[in-house]
Amino acid sequence: MNVSLHRRVGAIALTGALALSLAACGSDDPVAAGAPAGDATEAGSELSGELVGAGASSQESAMEAWRAGFQSANPDVNVSYDPVGSGGGRTQFLEGGTDFAGSDAALKEDELTQAAERCTDGEAIEVPLYISPIAVIYNLPGVDELNLSPAVIAGIFNRTITTWNAPEIAADNPDATLPDLPITPVNRSDESGTTENFTEYLVATAGEAWPHEASGDWPVSGGQSAQGTSGVVQTVQGGEGTIGYADASKAGSLGTARIKVGEEWVAYSPEAAAAVVDASPRAEGQSEHAVVVELDRATTASGAYPLVLISYSIACTAYEDPAKADLVKAFLGYVASSEGQEAAATSAGSAPISDTLRTDIEASIEAIGAGA
Repeated sequence: MNVSLHRRVGAIALTGALALSLAACGSDDPVAAGAPAGDATEAGSELSGELVGAGASSQESAMEAWRAGFQSANPDVNVSYDPVGSGGGRTQFLEGGTDFAGSDAALKEDELTQAAERCTDGEAIEVPLYISPIAVIYNLPGVDELNLSPAVIAGIFNRTITTWNAPEIAADNPDATLPDLPITPVNRSDESGTTENFTEYLVATAGEAWPHEASGDWPVSGGQSAQGTSGVVQTVQGGEGTIGYADASKAGSLGTARIKVGEEWVAYSPEAAAAVVDASPRAEGQSEHAVVVELDRATTASGAYPLVLISYSIACTAYEDPAKADLVKAFLGYVASSEGQEAAATSAGSAPISDTLRTDIEASIEAIGAGA
């Protein structure tokens, strides 16, 4: 994977993790329902003010937990997060409309240039704080287990495999009774980091079956589409024979396919996702404060699940307002802590970052301050 590709790779829109507004998360009182704030509660808090973020919709469940923990320890801080999608979150942040962004893909080269202008006397930091499998979700009554190889997944979403009893699917599922039913693929309608991660996986693993470039914009015309992670899940739930892709935390009662890795069929799990991240190298050519991972999508390691997203928190090393810098730094510090990561794992089934990765992330967060 080249540098321009893995800059797009991702996986947190973590910055958005500060807190969902009630409208964004749909929770009546996420603060009251959330996990304890960990170390932050012991020291007390003198923080106060407004913190605004926007970005990836993949982390909605984790963000409720992060908001709960952080605001329990910092009751005078009001945080909001609009899950508009990774592309929208990056745009709002770079235009100065938000204090942070959440993105399932790292900043692109042109966005890094914009970030240098947006961040007062500083630059953008990008830290991976949310690691989660992407599930291939389906609604096919009577089929409780489904195996799909990368080439078959690509054929389905490229609309060259159009019925559920097609010979390619039957070959992956010799013991299943597959219905003679049309396949209805459902993709994201908005620019999406989840889409970018999903298409990167297909580019790396499906060969000629996926003749498109990796992109946050869905490359195949026609078919059904929906806004955001929740929109895709709802559309798949609402139709028989549907199939889509979504952050695994939102799969709910839908069927989820096992994917082929080497000679194994592997179901998604936080442990399988974390195994891929820890085994993957860092992207080269990054700035000092960008912790960007080059995911090994084509791994054949036993038990690994390479269809994974890393969601990045995007913020500035320098803010005009020192109080704003303190808020961003404190929140990201909480999210990166073992308490914050455990809260997300409990709420969203995400994979906690490793201690090694946390050390590098905390060094980047420590660089956040006020501009000269």
